[in-house]
Amino acid sequence: MPGYGDSPPVEMLVTAQGRVAFLDHVLQELGMRRPVLVSPSMSGRFSLPFLLEHGDWLSGFVPIAPVGTKDYTAEQYRRVQTPTLILYGDRDTGLAPQALQNLQHLPEHHVVILPGAGHACYLDKPEDFHRALLGFLHQLK
Repeated sequence: MPGYGDSPPVEMLVTAQGRVAFLDHVLQELGMRRPVLVSPSMSGRFSLPFLLEHGDWLSGFVPIAPVGTKDYTAEQYRRVQTPTLILYGDRDTGLAPQALQNLQHLPEHHVVILPGAGHACYLDKPEDFHRALLGFLHQLK
């Protein structure tokens, strides 16, 4: 992700508003119209402020134990009408419970817990992950 790991720092990504603008730019450059945003872990710093500001631009949202959920209030989450699949592994006992506690305020959410999977549940249980994701995608309008 830009500004993380070995990538150079990016000034505009210091603020949530800058990260929203960055993600908006990426989606526009890719020509995406009402995409489903899949957001594991650190990408929550980008996806959550985008969801809260532009959730109506998305067809769906799939947070996978994202970071930053505690930065927003229950009331902010309640305003989002984007269909959401909250997905995590049952062995992710650190971040997942905190994320669920906050994300459960999203009114249009469904929760899937992958047994035997950790924080990177999509790597630990790829078939179960894809089954849950595809099931969610098929029910979207």
